[in-house]
Amino acid sequence: MTGTTTTGAQDGYAFETRQIHAGELIDAEAFARITPVYQTAGYLFESFDDGVERFAGRSTRRAYSRSDNPTNLVAARRIADLEGGVDAILVASGQAAIAAALFALASAGDHILTTKNLYEGTREMFRGALRRQGLEFEAVEATASVDEWLARVRPNTKAIYTESIPNPLGEVTDLARLAEVADRAGVPLVVDNTVATPYLNRPFEWGAHIVIHSTSKWLAGHGSVIGGAVVDGGRFDWAAHADRFPQLARGGSYGERSFVERFGAGAYGAYLRSVIVLEYGPTVPPTSTFLLLHGIETLSLRMERHVHNAQLVAEALEGHPAVAAVHYPGLPDSPHHALAQKYLPDGAGSIVSIDLAGGRDAARTFLDSLTLVSQMTHIGDVRSLAIHTGSTIHAKLTEAERLDLGITPGLVRLSIGLEKAGDIIRDLRRALDAVG
Repeated sequence: MTGTTTTGAQDGYAFETRQIHAGELIDAEAFARITPVYQTAGYLFESFDDGVERFAGRSTRRAYSRSDNPTNLVAARRIADLEGGVDAILVASGQAAIAAALFALASAGDHILTTKNLYEGTREMFRGALRRQGLEFEAVEATASVDEWLARVRPNTKAIYTESIPNPLGEVTDLARLAEVADRAGVPLVVDNTVATPYLNRPFEWGAHIVIHSTSKWLAGHGSVIGGAVVDGGRFDWAAHADRFPQLARGGSYGERSFVERFGAGAYGAYLRSVIVLEYGPTVPPTSTFLLLHGIETLSLRMERHVHNAQLVAEALEGHPAVAAVHYPGLPDSPHHALAQKYLPDGAGSIVSIDLAGGRDAARTFLDSLTLVSQMTHIGDVRSLAIHTGSTIHAKLTEAERLDLGITPGLVRLSIGLEKAGDIIRDLRRALDAVG
């Protein structure tokens, strides 16, 4: 393969151009214009010494596909470019991305602060598998003061974790304020930017240090693949916090130089790839990445249509007698509208959640009456989707726990797709009318 093309943010190209070209590699033999699927477990060493250099991490060439693959590398570089990061690593799912990102920062006995309202699958992993592995998570209201956040920081706190647009209620997180907390605490701010995508919001521009994506959602957009990504912003000073992050800022037990000494601003990404991903092995197949790349190429066009449709749907459902509330930060009367204007000037995402006045029974009638909108668990598809979160995603919680998170008995999450807005609205209204 030839070297990476120069197309990227550093060359002054627009987002729409970079989503097609950034990070691309041209096959040296066939000169294929489209990134090929490199379906291989390993790579030939040119010599004995070449193998030594690859395993030592001193070569730019890869040793094994468990941690890297040329197809995956192109997508990772493209996502990093679109987010404004210095490096990115693809993994098998969004959940794997979260786990890998945190494992690179924290060990058993360490503490991580999170905002209270997060995707329930993430919260379930925090209180389940990751807690059993020794990590302690403490949730704080996103709107808490800087002083309150700082009061929760401990000597063993290793990160602050949040979502730019929490799923499913569409709050908008004040990223700049949390970045201030993180900088003063000496820990990285980790942001799941799945719902916003880098087209609507780039957390690094607001002070974040690490960005996570479930690439299965809007980045791919077609609902046919599962994957995740972790992006290194390259702006956290690991050396200044060597006591808190010795795995990055101090040398290894066999005399190796530290990751900071070897990789500079890209230390976190290098550690994530060569240690966490290599040892845990959450590898994404290059066939999935091939489809992801085709999705990324049209991200800006799709997001424009997604947010256009979502705004029209949210406005159309307000005032329907079966609807007690519409949760969408693009609505002027949303409590999150001001933050949406600040952080999401090009659109407030495409998740619209509605609270049906008739509760769970109304939600059942509504969902079973839909014909165009698909009743299923997923978001970010070109197709419009709907789900009753209280009986599915949040089913393991008690009623009191659900209500504390704003998950009412009648809450239905809608992921608004790319169909004609009028057709989506007609299907939703017909189903609401069936509720009575």
